[in-house]
Amino acid sequence: MIRTLAVTRNREAMIGLPLEELKMEEYEWVWVDFNMPTPEESRMLETYFHFHPLAVEDCLHVLQRPKLDYYDDVQFLVLHALDADNLQAVEVDFFLSPNLLVSFHMQSLNEVDEAWERVSESVKKRSVKVNGATFSAYTVMDKLVDQYFPSLFAIEDELADIESKGGDESVDDLVQQVFAIRSKLLKLRRTVVPMRDLLYRVVNSQHVQKHGHHAYFSDIYDHLLKLTDMIEVDREMTSDLRDSYISLNSNRMNNIMKTLTVITTIFMPLTLIAGIYGMNFDVMPELHWSFGYGMVLLFMFLLGSSMVLWFVRRGWFK
Repeated sequence: MIRTLAVTRNREAMIGLPLEELKMEEYEWVWVDFNMPTPEESRMLETYFHFHPLAVEDCLHVLQRPKLDYYDDVQFLVLHALDADNLQAVEVDFFLSPNLLVSFHMQSLNEVDEAWERVSESVKKRSVKVNGATFSAYTVMDKLVDQYFPSLFAIEDELADIESKGGDESVDDLVQQVFAIRSKLLKLRRTVVPMRDLLYRVVNSQHVQKHGHHAYFSDIYDHLLKLTDMIEVDREMTSDLRDSYISLNSNRMNNIMKTLTVITTIFMPLTLIAGIYGMNFDVMPELHWSFGYGMVLLFMFLLGSSMVLWFVRRGWFK
């Protein structure tokens, strides 16, 4: 689907004009959005707009890393939206010139729809803020970046939930949850950091500085810096939690091994005595003594009790 928004020199909005009726020289600026285009519609990037073949190829092929390329008087930007369900990046492409914005995306995105509605309403109201294709591009980019925050806040809620459990779950389950959160943070970082680098280039580009939009794009860049810092803090927190749980698990295993070692040590001399008197010899000391059985049991009890008391005094049961 292709939708169009054209603004006349009298600042009147013309929405939904077919591309065949859209004459660029008659309008102050134009936004054309390719929303889940068909192959025939996608070919219009080259046949109608005559964009550079390399830029068109980037639109139609594999997911590209966020970037900014210059082709004559057209800037080509690759942006990333975020799928909140699986934290996978969704590509959004821009062709931007002083009086033209062409957005291209293979998936329907609420962020682009919200930006479209905002710009359309502002144009209808003749808002002084809406002053061209560059501001429309800013509006879309702002919506894309704003949608990163809910996903990161959800991850932080999971971290807070893990911290508040206080040992109610097994260490293995908690470690698995921590590793799952680290995996989500890594996916989010793969989207946020390249977008941050892209916005740095956009903020310092001559096009933005020339048309007076530096403050707007700097605001997006600040948001991405904040997101990056939050992600790094959360990654450090997950590392601390992981190390703490691993240390706790090791400490528990050491306590278990210590307890088993103490028990084994206590029964070793008792087993030795039982083994000696279990040998089938006819001539053995105290073998035919009527009190021999009771005395051996008493000696074994006293020996075991004294070892237990000695271990308790040494603090081996703590």
